[in-house]
Amino acid sequence: MIYKKLACIGLLIMLVGSQTNAQKLPEKKEILAKMTLANDYFMKKWPDTGKEIVTNKTRPSNIWTRAVYYEGLMDLYKTDRQPRYYDYAVDWSEKHHWGMRSGTKTRNADDQCCGQTYIDLYLIDKKPERIHDIKISIDSMVASRKIDDWNWIDALQMAMPVFAKLGVIYSDNAYFEKMYQMYQFSKTQHGGNGLYNPKDHLWWRDKDFVPPYKEPNGKDCYWSRGNGWIVAALVRVLDIMPKNAPHREEYQQMYLDMMRALVPIQRPDGFWNVSLLDPTNYGGKELSGTALFTYGMAWGMNKGLLDRKTYAPIVTKAWKAMVTDCVHPDGKLGYVQGTGKEPKDGQPVTYDSTPDFEDYGLGCFLLAGSELCKLK
Repeated sequence: MIYKKLACIGLLIMLVGSQTNAQKLPEKKEILAKMTLANDYFMKKWPDTGKEIVTNKTRPSNIWTRAVYYEGLMDLYKTDRQPRYYDYAVDWSEKHHWGMRSGTKTRNADDQCCGQTYIDLYLIDKKPERIHDIKISIDSMVASRKIDDWNWIDALQMAMPVFAKLGVIYSDNAYFEKMYQMYQFSKTQHGGNGLYNPKDHLWWRDKDFVPPYKEPNGKDCYWSRGNGWIVAALVRVLDIMPKNAPHREEYQQMYLDMMRALVPIQRPDGFWNVSLLDPTNYGGKELSGTALFTYGMAWGMNKGLLDRKTYAPIVTKAWKAMVTDCVHPDGKLGYVQGTGKEPKDGQPVTYDSTPDFEDYGLGCFLLAGSELCKLK
């Protein structure tokens, strides 16, 4: 009888130990190894940083999809200071003459996203040409009265960090104020009453998805990657802005509300559905939204804003799901939804499927991994 009790106790200890290990993040070197593998795959595939991107049409390679990749690359460079990463980013910027697809007159956030990397590179080596064009573009927006440009939520991630960076560099609150006005218009006015639902603490992608639009299961349509862009926008802006910057508290509260909303809707396998509240509408594994939520949660723990006991198991499960189910032996990433704005776009999303653009999914993955590397 004693032996049976001892055996039961031993089994219980083993089970508890296995559960603890399941919730433990891999070591930094393991996280970095997966990031390096995925990034090397991309750099080998795109040795010419200025090469145009050809899908349904030909586009220059300084569009938002590639710019998001370079956001991730710059975070990887901060984590692992390999000169080749810096050189790759500089070469890309120089191939585009530190400019935007539609020139300095553009107000399009998708065009301005490349400015995030240009400014980061400027801060490393303050050559004026690195910041010249993006500053002209943003300055023209600051000087105008128009505030309704960001009518799709992806735009907040693409452009808000640029405003924040310029506000810090030039110690000018005008950038912060304009950014807030445009953010508030997206939040409270676009689509009729705004694209943010304060009840669910999630965002509709654009006016096409505000109620009465419903998903097949009767829930609102909250697109995973779209909400991931909001999380990334908030994280990057909060990381950039000084503690006393205007409207910082608003962004931080929005961030915290969204983090809490994401906890109960994580899938058992660690991913989030492309339709956050409807697993029946193209439900399944998806990397880009999952990576952005992981990025946001890891950042919050690093800044002391989120409780580690609650969020560490969540990001651990998410990261392990991505590296186990998405990363191919050669570094290609599977389960990345192609471009679009709702669950049905870019389908099917599978391990072997290749999205129309392979860059932004990697950027999201690198952002997540770089932030996880900072966790102690």
